[in-house]
Amino acid sequence: MAASPAAEAGEHLDGFNRDQLSLFLYQMVLIRRFEEKCGEMYTKGKIRGFLHLYTGQEACAVGALNALAPHDKIVTHYRDHGHAIARGLHPNAVMAELYGKVDGCSGGRGGSMHLYDASLGFLGGYAIVAAHLPLAVGLGLAAKMQKTDGLALCIFGDGGVGEGEFHEALNLAVLWQTPVVFFCENNLYGMGVPFGASLSTEIPKLAAAYNMPAVSVDGMDVLAVHRATQEAVAHCRAGKGPYFIEAMTYRYRGHSMADPELYRLKDEIEAAKRRDAIEHLKADMTLAGWLDDAAYEEVAARAERVVEEAVAFAEASPEPGLATLHDRITKEPANG
Repeated sequence: MAASPAAEAGEHLDGFNRDQLSLFLYQMVLIRRFEEKCGEMYTKGKIRGFLHLYTGQEACAVGALNALAPHDKIVTHYRDHGHAIARGLHPNAVMAELYGKVDGCSGGRGGSMHLYDASLGFLGGYAIVAAHLPLAVGLGLAAKMQKTDGLALCIFGDGGVGEGEFHEALNLAVLWQTPVVFFCENNLYGMGVPFGASLSTEIPKLAAAYNMPAVSVDGMDVLAVHRATQEAVAHCRAGKGPYFIEAMTYRYRGHSMADPELYRLKDEIEAAKRRDAIEHLKADMTLAGWLDDAAYEEVAARAERVVEEAVAFAEASPEPGLATLHDRITKEPANG
């Protein structure tokens, strides 16, 4: 006899309590609404430059980042808003950074792709594909040499797998047994190139070739991501070296706001949305008796208020003055 939907939901939620799931749900809704507002502000000319939205991939950030300790370090790629918010960067500071304002988390000098907050161990989004993977190895090595139980979480996309730094970083991490969780967000496209047209094998097989544990999980399931990251974190803290996770996910928007999305059909996007992480967690919590329509509306309203406050904060924040143009730039010593 097949299990009832409520029983299946209960089994899926096993090991999680109501407070944890409520946090996951709120963070995913907040990131979703934040990204939607970013797209809106971009079209209004308030946000300029490159803007890569995270819409659809929220389960990866929320599931992975919530498995870390405060002293762990994170480096990530340029689609970094969701990671920053899940780590605890205030949406006000993130939005102000996107606006290029003084009160942004990087002082208005980094923009969308370079969010940073050392106090939270969030050590940057990186615009150069795969360039941060060797940095993650260094962060892991530092934790090992300092004899802490800290680790580095390195988040990157499937487009970074073809770069030399990917292979160099994985090889060194194993040789030096550094505590690094390599977390690949495989959203099936490297810009406009389908994943299957750019790599002839499965990504975890590449990591396994360097003799590290490697798994592939459903990146549209926040609980599956969280469980996998917990296992990876435990592996690293036990001194067993690096661990590799591929999270199969999907971005609902184009590569960036400048992407006309001529390379995929709307039917494909709609099919992916039927696996939406927020909707699935909502359904499971509802079946478990931990959520109803009124409670979800409160979650959505709270996220909306936070995002609107972030926009107001960014609008009110001043722009960096010309007098600060050379601030934070190392100058060469004068000759003689």
